[in-house]
Amino acid sequence: MSRTYRKIVNGRIVTPYRIIPDGQLLLADGIIEEVSEGHIDAAHAEVIDAGGNYVTPGFIDIHVHGGGGADFMDGTAADFLTVANTHARHGTTALMPTILTSTKANIIRSLQAYEAAAQQATTGVRFLGVHIEGPYFSMAKRGAQDPRYIRDPDPEEYLEILESSSSIRRWSVAPERQGALQLGRVLRERGILPSIAHTDAVHHDALLAFEQGYSLATHLYSAMSGVTRRNAYRFGGVVESALLIDEMDVEIIADGKHLPAELLKLVYKVKGPAHTALITDAIRAAAMPEGKSMLGSLKDGVEVIVEDGVAKLPDRTAFAGSVATADRLVRTMVDLADVPLVDAVRMLTATPARILGANDRLGTIAPGMCADLVIFDREITIKKTIVSGRVVYDAETPGGHR
Repeated sequence: MSRTYRKIVNGRIVTPYRIIPDGQLLLADGIIEEVSEGHIDAAHAEVIDAGGNYVTPGFIDIHVHGGGGADFMDGTAADFLTVANTHARHGTTALMPTILTSTKANIIRSLQAYEAAAQQATTGVRFLGVHIEGPYFSMAKRGAQDPRYIRDPDPEEYLEILESSSSIRRWSVAPERQGALQLGRVLRERGILPSIAHTDAVHHDALLAFEQGYSLATHLYSAMSGVTRRNAYRFGGVVESALLIDEMDVEIIADGKHLPAELLKLVYKVKGPAHTALITDAIRAAAMPEGKSMLGSLKDGVEVIVEDGVAKLPDRTAFAGSVATADRLVRTMVDLADVPLVDAVRMLTATPARILGANDRLGTIAPGMCADLVIFDREITIKKTIVSGRVVYDAETPGGHR
């Protein structure tokens, strides 16, 4: 059987540590076969001219709810594919669909929809398994999560959810809730990543959680405790804990709205690109006109309003997810936080891949890695998105998708 070769030429290739000017890549059957600072002799290969633009690993979004008018809580395979195609236009080649706080039945229904969509998504954006965000959260730090469904972890409930699907890869929980530490142990035993989120915990709680496997802080600063006073004494919160524990990974919504420049710079300075992942936390309103929208299912979700480039609760007391896309995250870190492009890209490629244990095949440009790539210009405008060596989005093609 003949192999399919493609060669990318005239590109500024971004690795986790440097930029290779005028580099070339040889792709064979969806795998990177060669990376070169000079010419690659492959006359048999289809040529993709990068046009002097940057060539980076494809963006990996490990926390996303929707986009393009669809949400994963809508519960159909078609909605999952709509979201994936929307984010592909902005450089995302792999994503982790995120399910919101809801009833047990709705969570299981969304997991079933994911599995149906994953079987259909054979030539587009990769699905990396499901992230369940809730319902075991602090009521005080619920943010836009629906308070009707917030509760303590119940082994009878979460074991039924875990048994219903083999696609769960991450679960975000407030570690101070009764039974949360036990849930963390159960998740780790099953190879699922426990993550700290929507929490009013203090430093001691966070340390206990980290010891039980909670190694990631979900959207750092957002819906998360900071320094607090109890009985006149000050205690560090989860924000301080995440910054203090060197081995703890963090993710941030780098849309330029959820966190101001000084906090983006602080996270970068303390945690560095190796322990910071950029996420969109995008809802259905991503890549859509501003105005009224819905967080979660159209049937029983939470109404939001999108204005000033961010989603808010209707009373404007809190943000309600974001409308960011991956290209915007990189642009924000470079332009607002003064982060070098190499590091900004790393936080959206190599670091999330490592957090998910997928860095043996995703997240870097090197021989043997999957040929998931994105080509963009100096303004970080996406020109092409490539998954397994195949162009799935081309800005020069009418409609974008091939």
